[in-house]
Amino acid sequence: MATYVVLLQFTDQGVRAVKNTVQRAGQAAEMAKSFGCEMKQIYWTMGEYDLVSIVEAADEQSFLAFGLALGSAGNVRSQTLRAFNKDEISAVIGRLP
Repeated sequence: MATYVVLLQFTDQGVRAVKNTVQRAGQAAEMAKSFGCEMKQIYWTMGEYDLVSIVEAADEQSFLAFGLALGSAGNVRSQTLRAFNKDEISAVIGRLP
């Protein structure tokens, strides 16, 4: 499973309905499952980003489909970082000459 760190900002629509943000997060977690992904964590944050989520996906296509579906709901915009755990980065470094 690949891990992704997703940085999210509310859109104007998302801010107007901010009272429903916890409910929407639960719906997003269910949606993730339908694409073969799992939202491991979600945090509401202060600063440039309103939320940070950790998502695991079997492959990039599954994650991309989930991300597009989430974005099309219109409540958040996202930036995604592919995250590598210790074993994954060790394997990458092991390929270096």
